[in-house]
Amino acid sequence: MEISLPSETIFHTIESTIKAYRKFAQQRISEELENITIDQSIALIHLAEYPDLTQNELADLLFKDNASLTRMINTMVNNGFLKRSMNEEDRRRFKLEITPHGEKVVETLPKIITNNRSIALLGITDTELNQLNSLLRKIKSNCQ
Repeated sequence: MEISLPSETIFHTIESTIKAYRKFAQQRISEELENITIDQSIALIHLAEYPDLTQNELADLLFKDNASLTRMINTMVNNGFLKRSMNEEDRRRFKLEITPHGEKVVETLPKIITNNRSIALLGITDTELNQLNSLLRKIKSNCQ
């Protein structure tokens, strides 16, 4: 049986592209903000928009398992981006709140993210972007 090498498939290209973009984005975030990762940045953005997100919902949005998200939240609490307290409505859950330090980060991120995206998508037309998005959604759908 003969198959293409994994490095010669579209899936390798997709994964290597994602990794290259994440490395690029992290470097640019680190130039302006200290002690925050790209995943922590995404978590803050989601929590700013949807403050009542549960940890499970946040884990799904970030493609993280619960243990990884718990470690990430602990780091964000220790670095002063989040405050964690008991949820009065459901004592089994924690309430996550963005601190004033975290709010400053949330205010800074849109400019960085917009710039990162515009550089990464340089030379790609809206038509190409829409086509790529459609194709990736088809692949995702085929796999579910």
